[in-house]
Amino acid sequence: MSIHMHMRAVAESEIRDDHTWLAAFMWEAWDNHPAEYAAGIAESIDKVWDSVNDLYAAADVLDADADDSWELPIYGGRPVTHSADADPSNPPLGLLEPLGVSRAARFLTGVSFDELWNVAGTRLVWAGGDEVQVRQEFLDHHRSLQAFYGRAAAVGHAVVRAVWA
Repeated sequence: MSIHMHMRAVAESEIRDDHTWLAAFMWEAWDNHPAEYAAGIAESIDKVWDSVNDLYAAADVLDADADDSWELPIYGGRPVTHSADADPSNPPLGLLEPLGVSRAARFLTGVSFDELWNVAGTRLVWAGGDEVQVRQEFLDHHRSLQAFYGRAAAVGHAVVRAVWA
């Protein structure tokens, strides 16, 4: 089974704060994901986004005085609640407003992947997993998220998230 966290950068003025509308927007974005990914306005993480969040949580250990910006790239923002008439099969949605996107971008460019990995890496390598391969997978996710959030922040976009099962 495949499950993804799909992120889409979009101008805040183009968003309706309505679950049904956002679900339709994200379905269309998912259908166009290869083109949107190539254009740098979409990102997705297959299955391991919670573990990527665990990697970023290591920032709390590295800097006890830091704010909670580490929470922004994966779970930041707020949930968009279903309306009473929403299709119950619609995915869970979240919205990170432009200020949060900028904070996420600053966190991702300011944090050391190597330091995060030194704190959290051993918990992220599952039984029988090849540490070098797993580390590379997380580094690839980190670099992709750095680029995605950096581009979104540079143009003042918000980020909408959906989880597809």
